[in-house]
Amino acid sequence: MGTGELCRFGILTASDRASSGEYEDLSGPAIEEFLKNTLSSPWEVVRELVSDEKSIIEETLINLVEIKNCSVILTTGGTGPAIRDVTPEATISVCEKILPGFGEQMRSISLKYVPTAILSRQTAGIRGETLIINLPGSPRSIREILDEMFAAVPYCVDLIGGPYITTHPEVVDSFRPAHARRE
Repeated sequence: MGTGELCRFGILTASDRASSGEYEDLSGPAIEEFLKNTLSSPWEVVRELVSDEKSIIEETLINLVEIKNCSVILTTGGTGPAIRDVTPEATISVCEKILPGFGEQMRSISLKYVPTAILSRQTAGIRGETLIINLPGSPRSIREILDEMFAAVPYCVDLIGGPYITTHPEVVDSFRPAHARRE
């Protein structure tokens, strides 16, 4: 895929309370705002809001990959130790490859701010040519993590056959080895 090709981002919020209308989803919009400030290549977003049901999360992830053609899916919510927190299990069940380094890095970043980051079960994986990353549910934590971790996302998407993503370097300076850069 060439430079300038549109990248479709799926944003999936998993939350019983937000999906029932009990409170407003602030995490999905926080992810979209980050993308708006960060990306310099063409992109669009597909938003989904579902309850904390493993089968529904799995079905929605598969739909975002296979029907909505998302190259990157950023989930939020359902990554803690509570009984209803099942987003990592759903992600693992739909992915062909798991990328544990993303979860390790996200926890490492969050540990700088809160000791409870060790309770997080965030992970990432690949289904087909789509990168799926589980983010926490807090808008503040989402931003802290994305500010540091997103630098690795564009090259990962390159490696799995997705569009060439570029960022505003003053926001996120994406890393690519010299041989993989396009001018």
